[in-house]
Amino acid sequence: MNLNNSYCLISVITINYNGLKDTCELMNTLPLENDTLEVIVVDNASQNDEASVIEQRYPQVKVIRSSKNLGFAGGNNLGIQASHGKYLFFINNDTIIDSKDKEQKDSFLQSLIHRLESSDKIGMVCPKLRFTWGDHPIQYAGYTPLSPITMRNHSIGFGEQDRGQYDVPHLTPYAHGAAMLVKREVIERVGMIPECYFLYYEELDWSMMIRRAGYDIWFDPSFTVYHKESQATGQDSPLRTYYLTRNRLLFVSRNIHQPQRFISYLYLIGLVAVKDCLKSVLRRRTDLVKATIRGVCHFYKTTAI
Repeated sequence: MNLNNSYCLISVITINYNGLKDTCELMNTLPLENDTLEVIVVDNASQNDEASVIEQRYPQVKVIRSSKNLGFAGGNNLGIQASHGKYLFFINNDTIIDSKDKEQKDSFLQSLIHRLESSDKIGMVCPKLRFTWGDHPIQYAGYTPLSPITMRNHSIGFGEQDRGQYDVPHLTPYAHGAAMLVKREVIERVGMIPECYFLYYEELDWSMMIRRAGYDIWFDPSFTVYHKESQATGQDSPLRTYYLTRNRLLFVSRNIHQPQRFISYLYLIGLVAVKDCLKSVLRRRTDLVKATIRGVCHFYKTTAI
């Protein structure tokens, strides 16, 4: 990969935050020698100087160190600004690419690019996601639509063994932030990833922005990414609880119209948040109770309900 090129076909962008081991494992599965590819790692103010380590181990990679943790959206947007690719592939650092896909370096991501270019209306495409553990069950084969009241939906195929039952490409209402390929022209038209979320829900909001601009989003199973899932924040942490609580409400405020917006607020605050607090009390997790309350209060203080 020639870092002096002002143009390349694909820009691969990933965020590192205190995740050196995961990031290096991802780098080891990417075809870094592919001349049509540039790989950008944005270090989101890791506690140690992990950016220098990545630079030393992978001289082909462009490493950007941020002095501040900009969150998922801010970090990726920093990568966008430094990128040159016609297509931008956003991928979590806690993922790996199948070895057979790496070996086919000349055709890396070409099946997803073909899907993007099959119609001017297609602006984004996501690969199949499978977990790294066990027999690699499916994590994502597209999404169902979110309910405008409960904000609930589900990831198609989640937890199922992959028997090829979702190997037909199809439209999906939302991208999955762990791996998504986007045309640069789409970003130039709709804007970068919204940074008001910091963590969680930003790819759903971005999907809404892209669809409102008239583009379609597709799931295409011709390419698979394996995901370790929530290595950065943990599955049951106050940080995760806070942002999920706050950002559900923020997503409603930005994307749901009245009167459904008000009803959704009542449901998410009066039922979901209260229920989450009671469950945390029973588990003696006062840290999660505080995180839930903080999420609601911070949303209320910064958003006109």
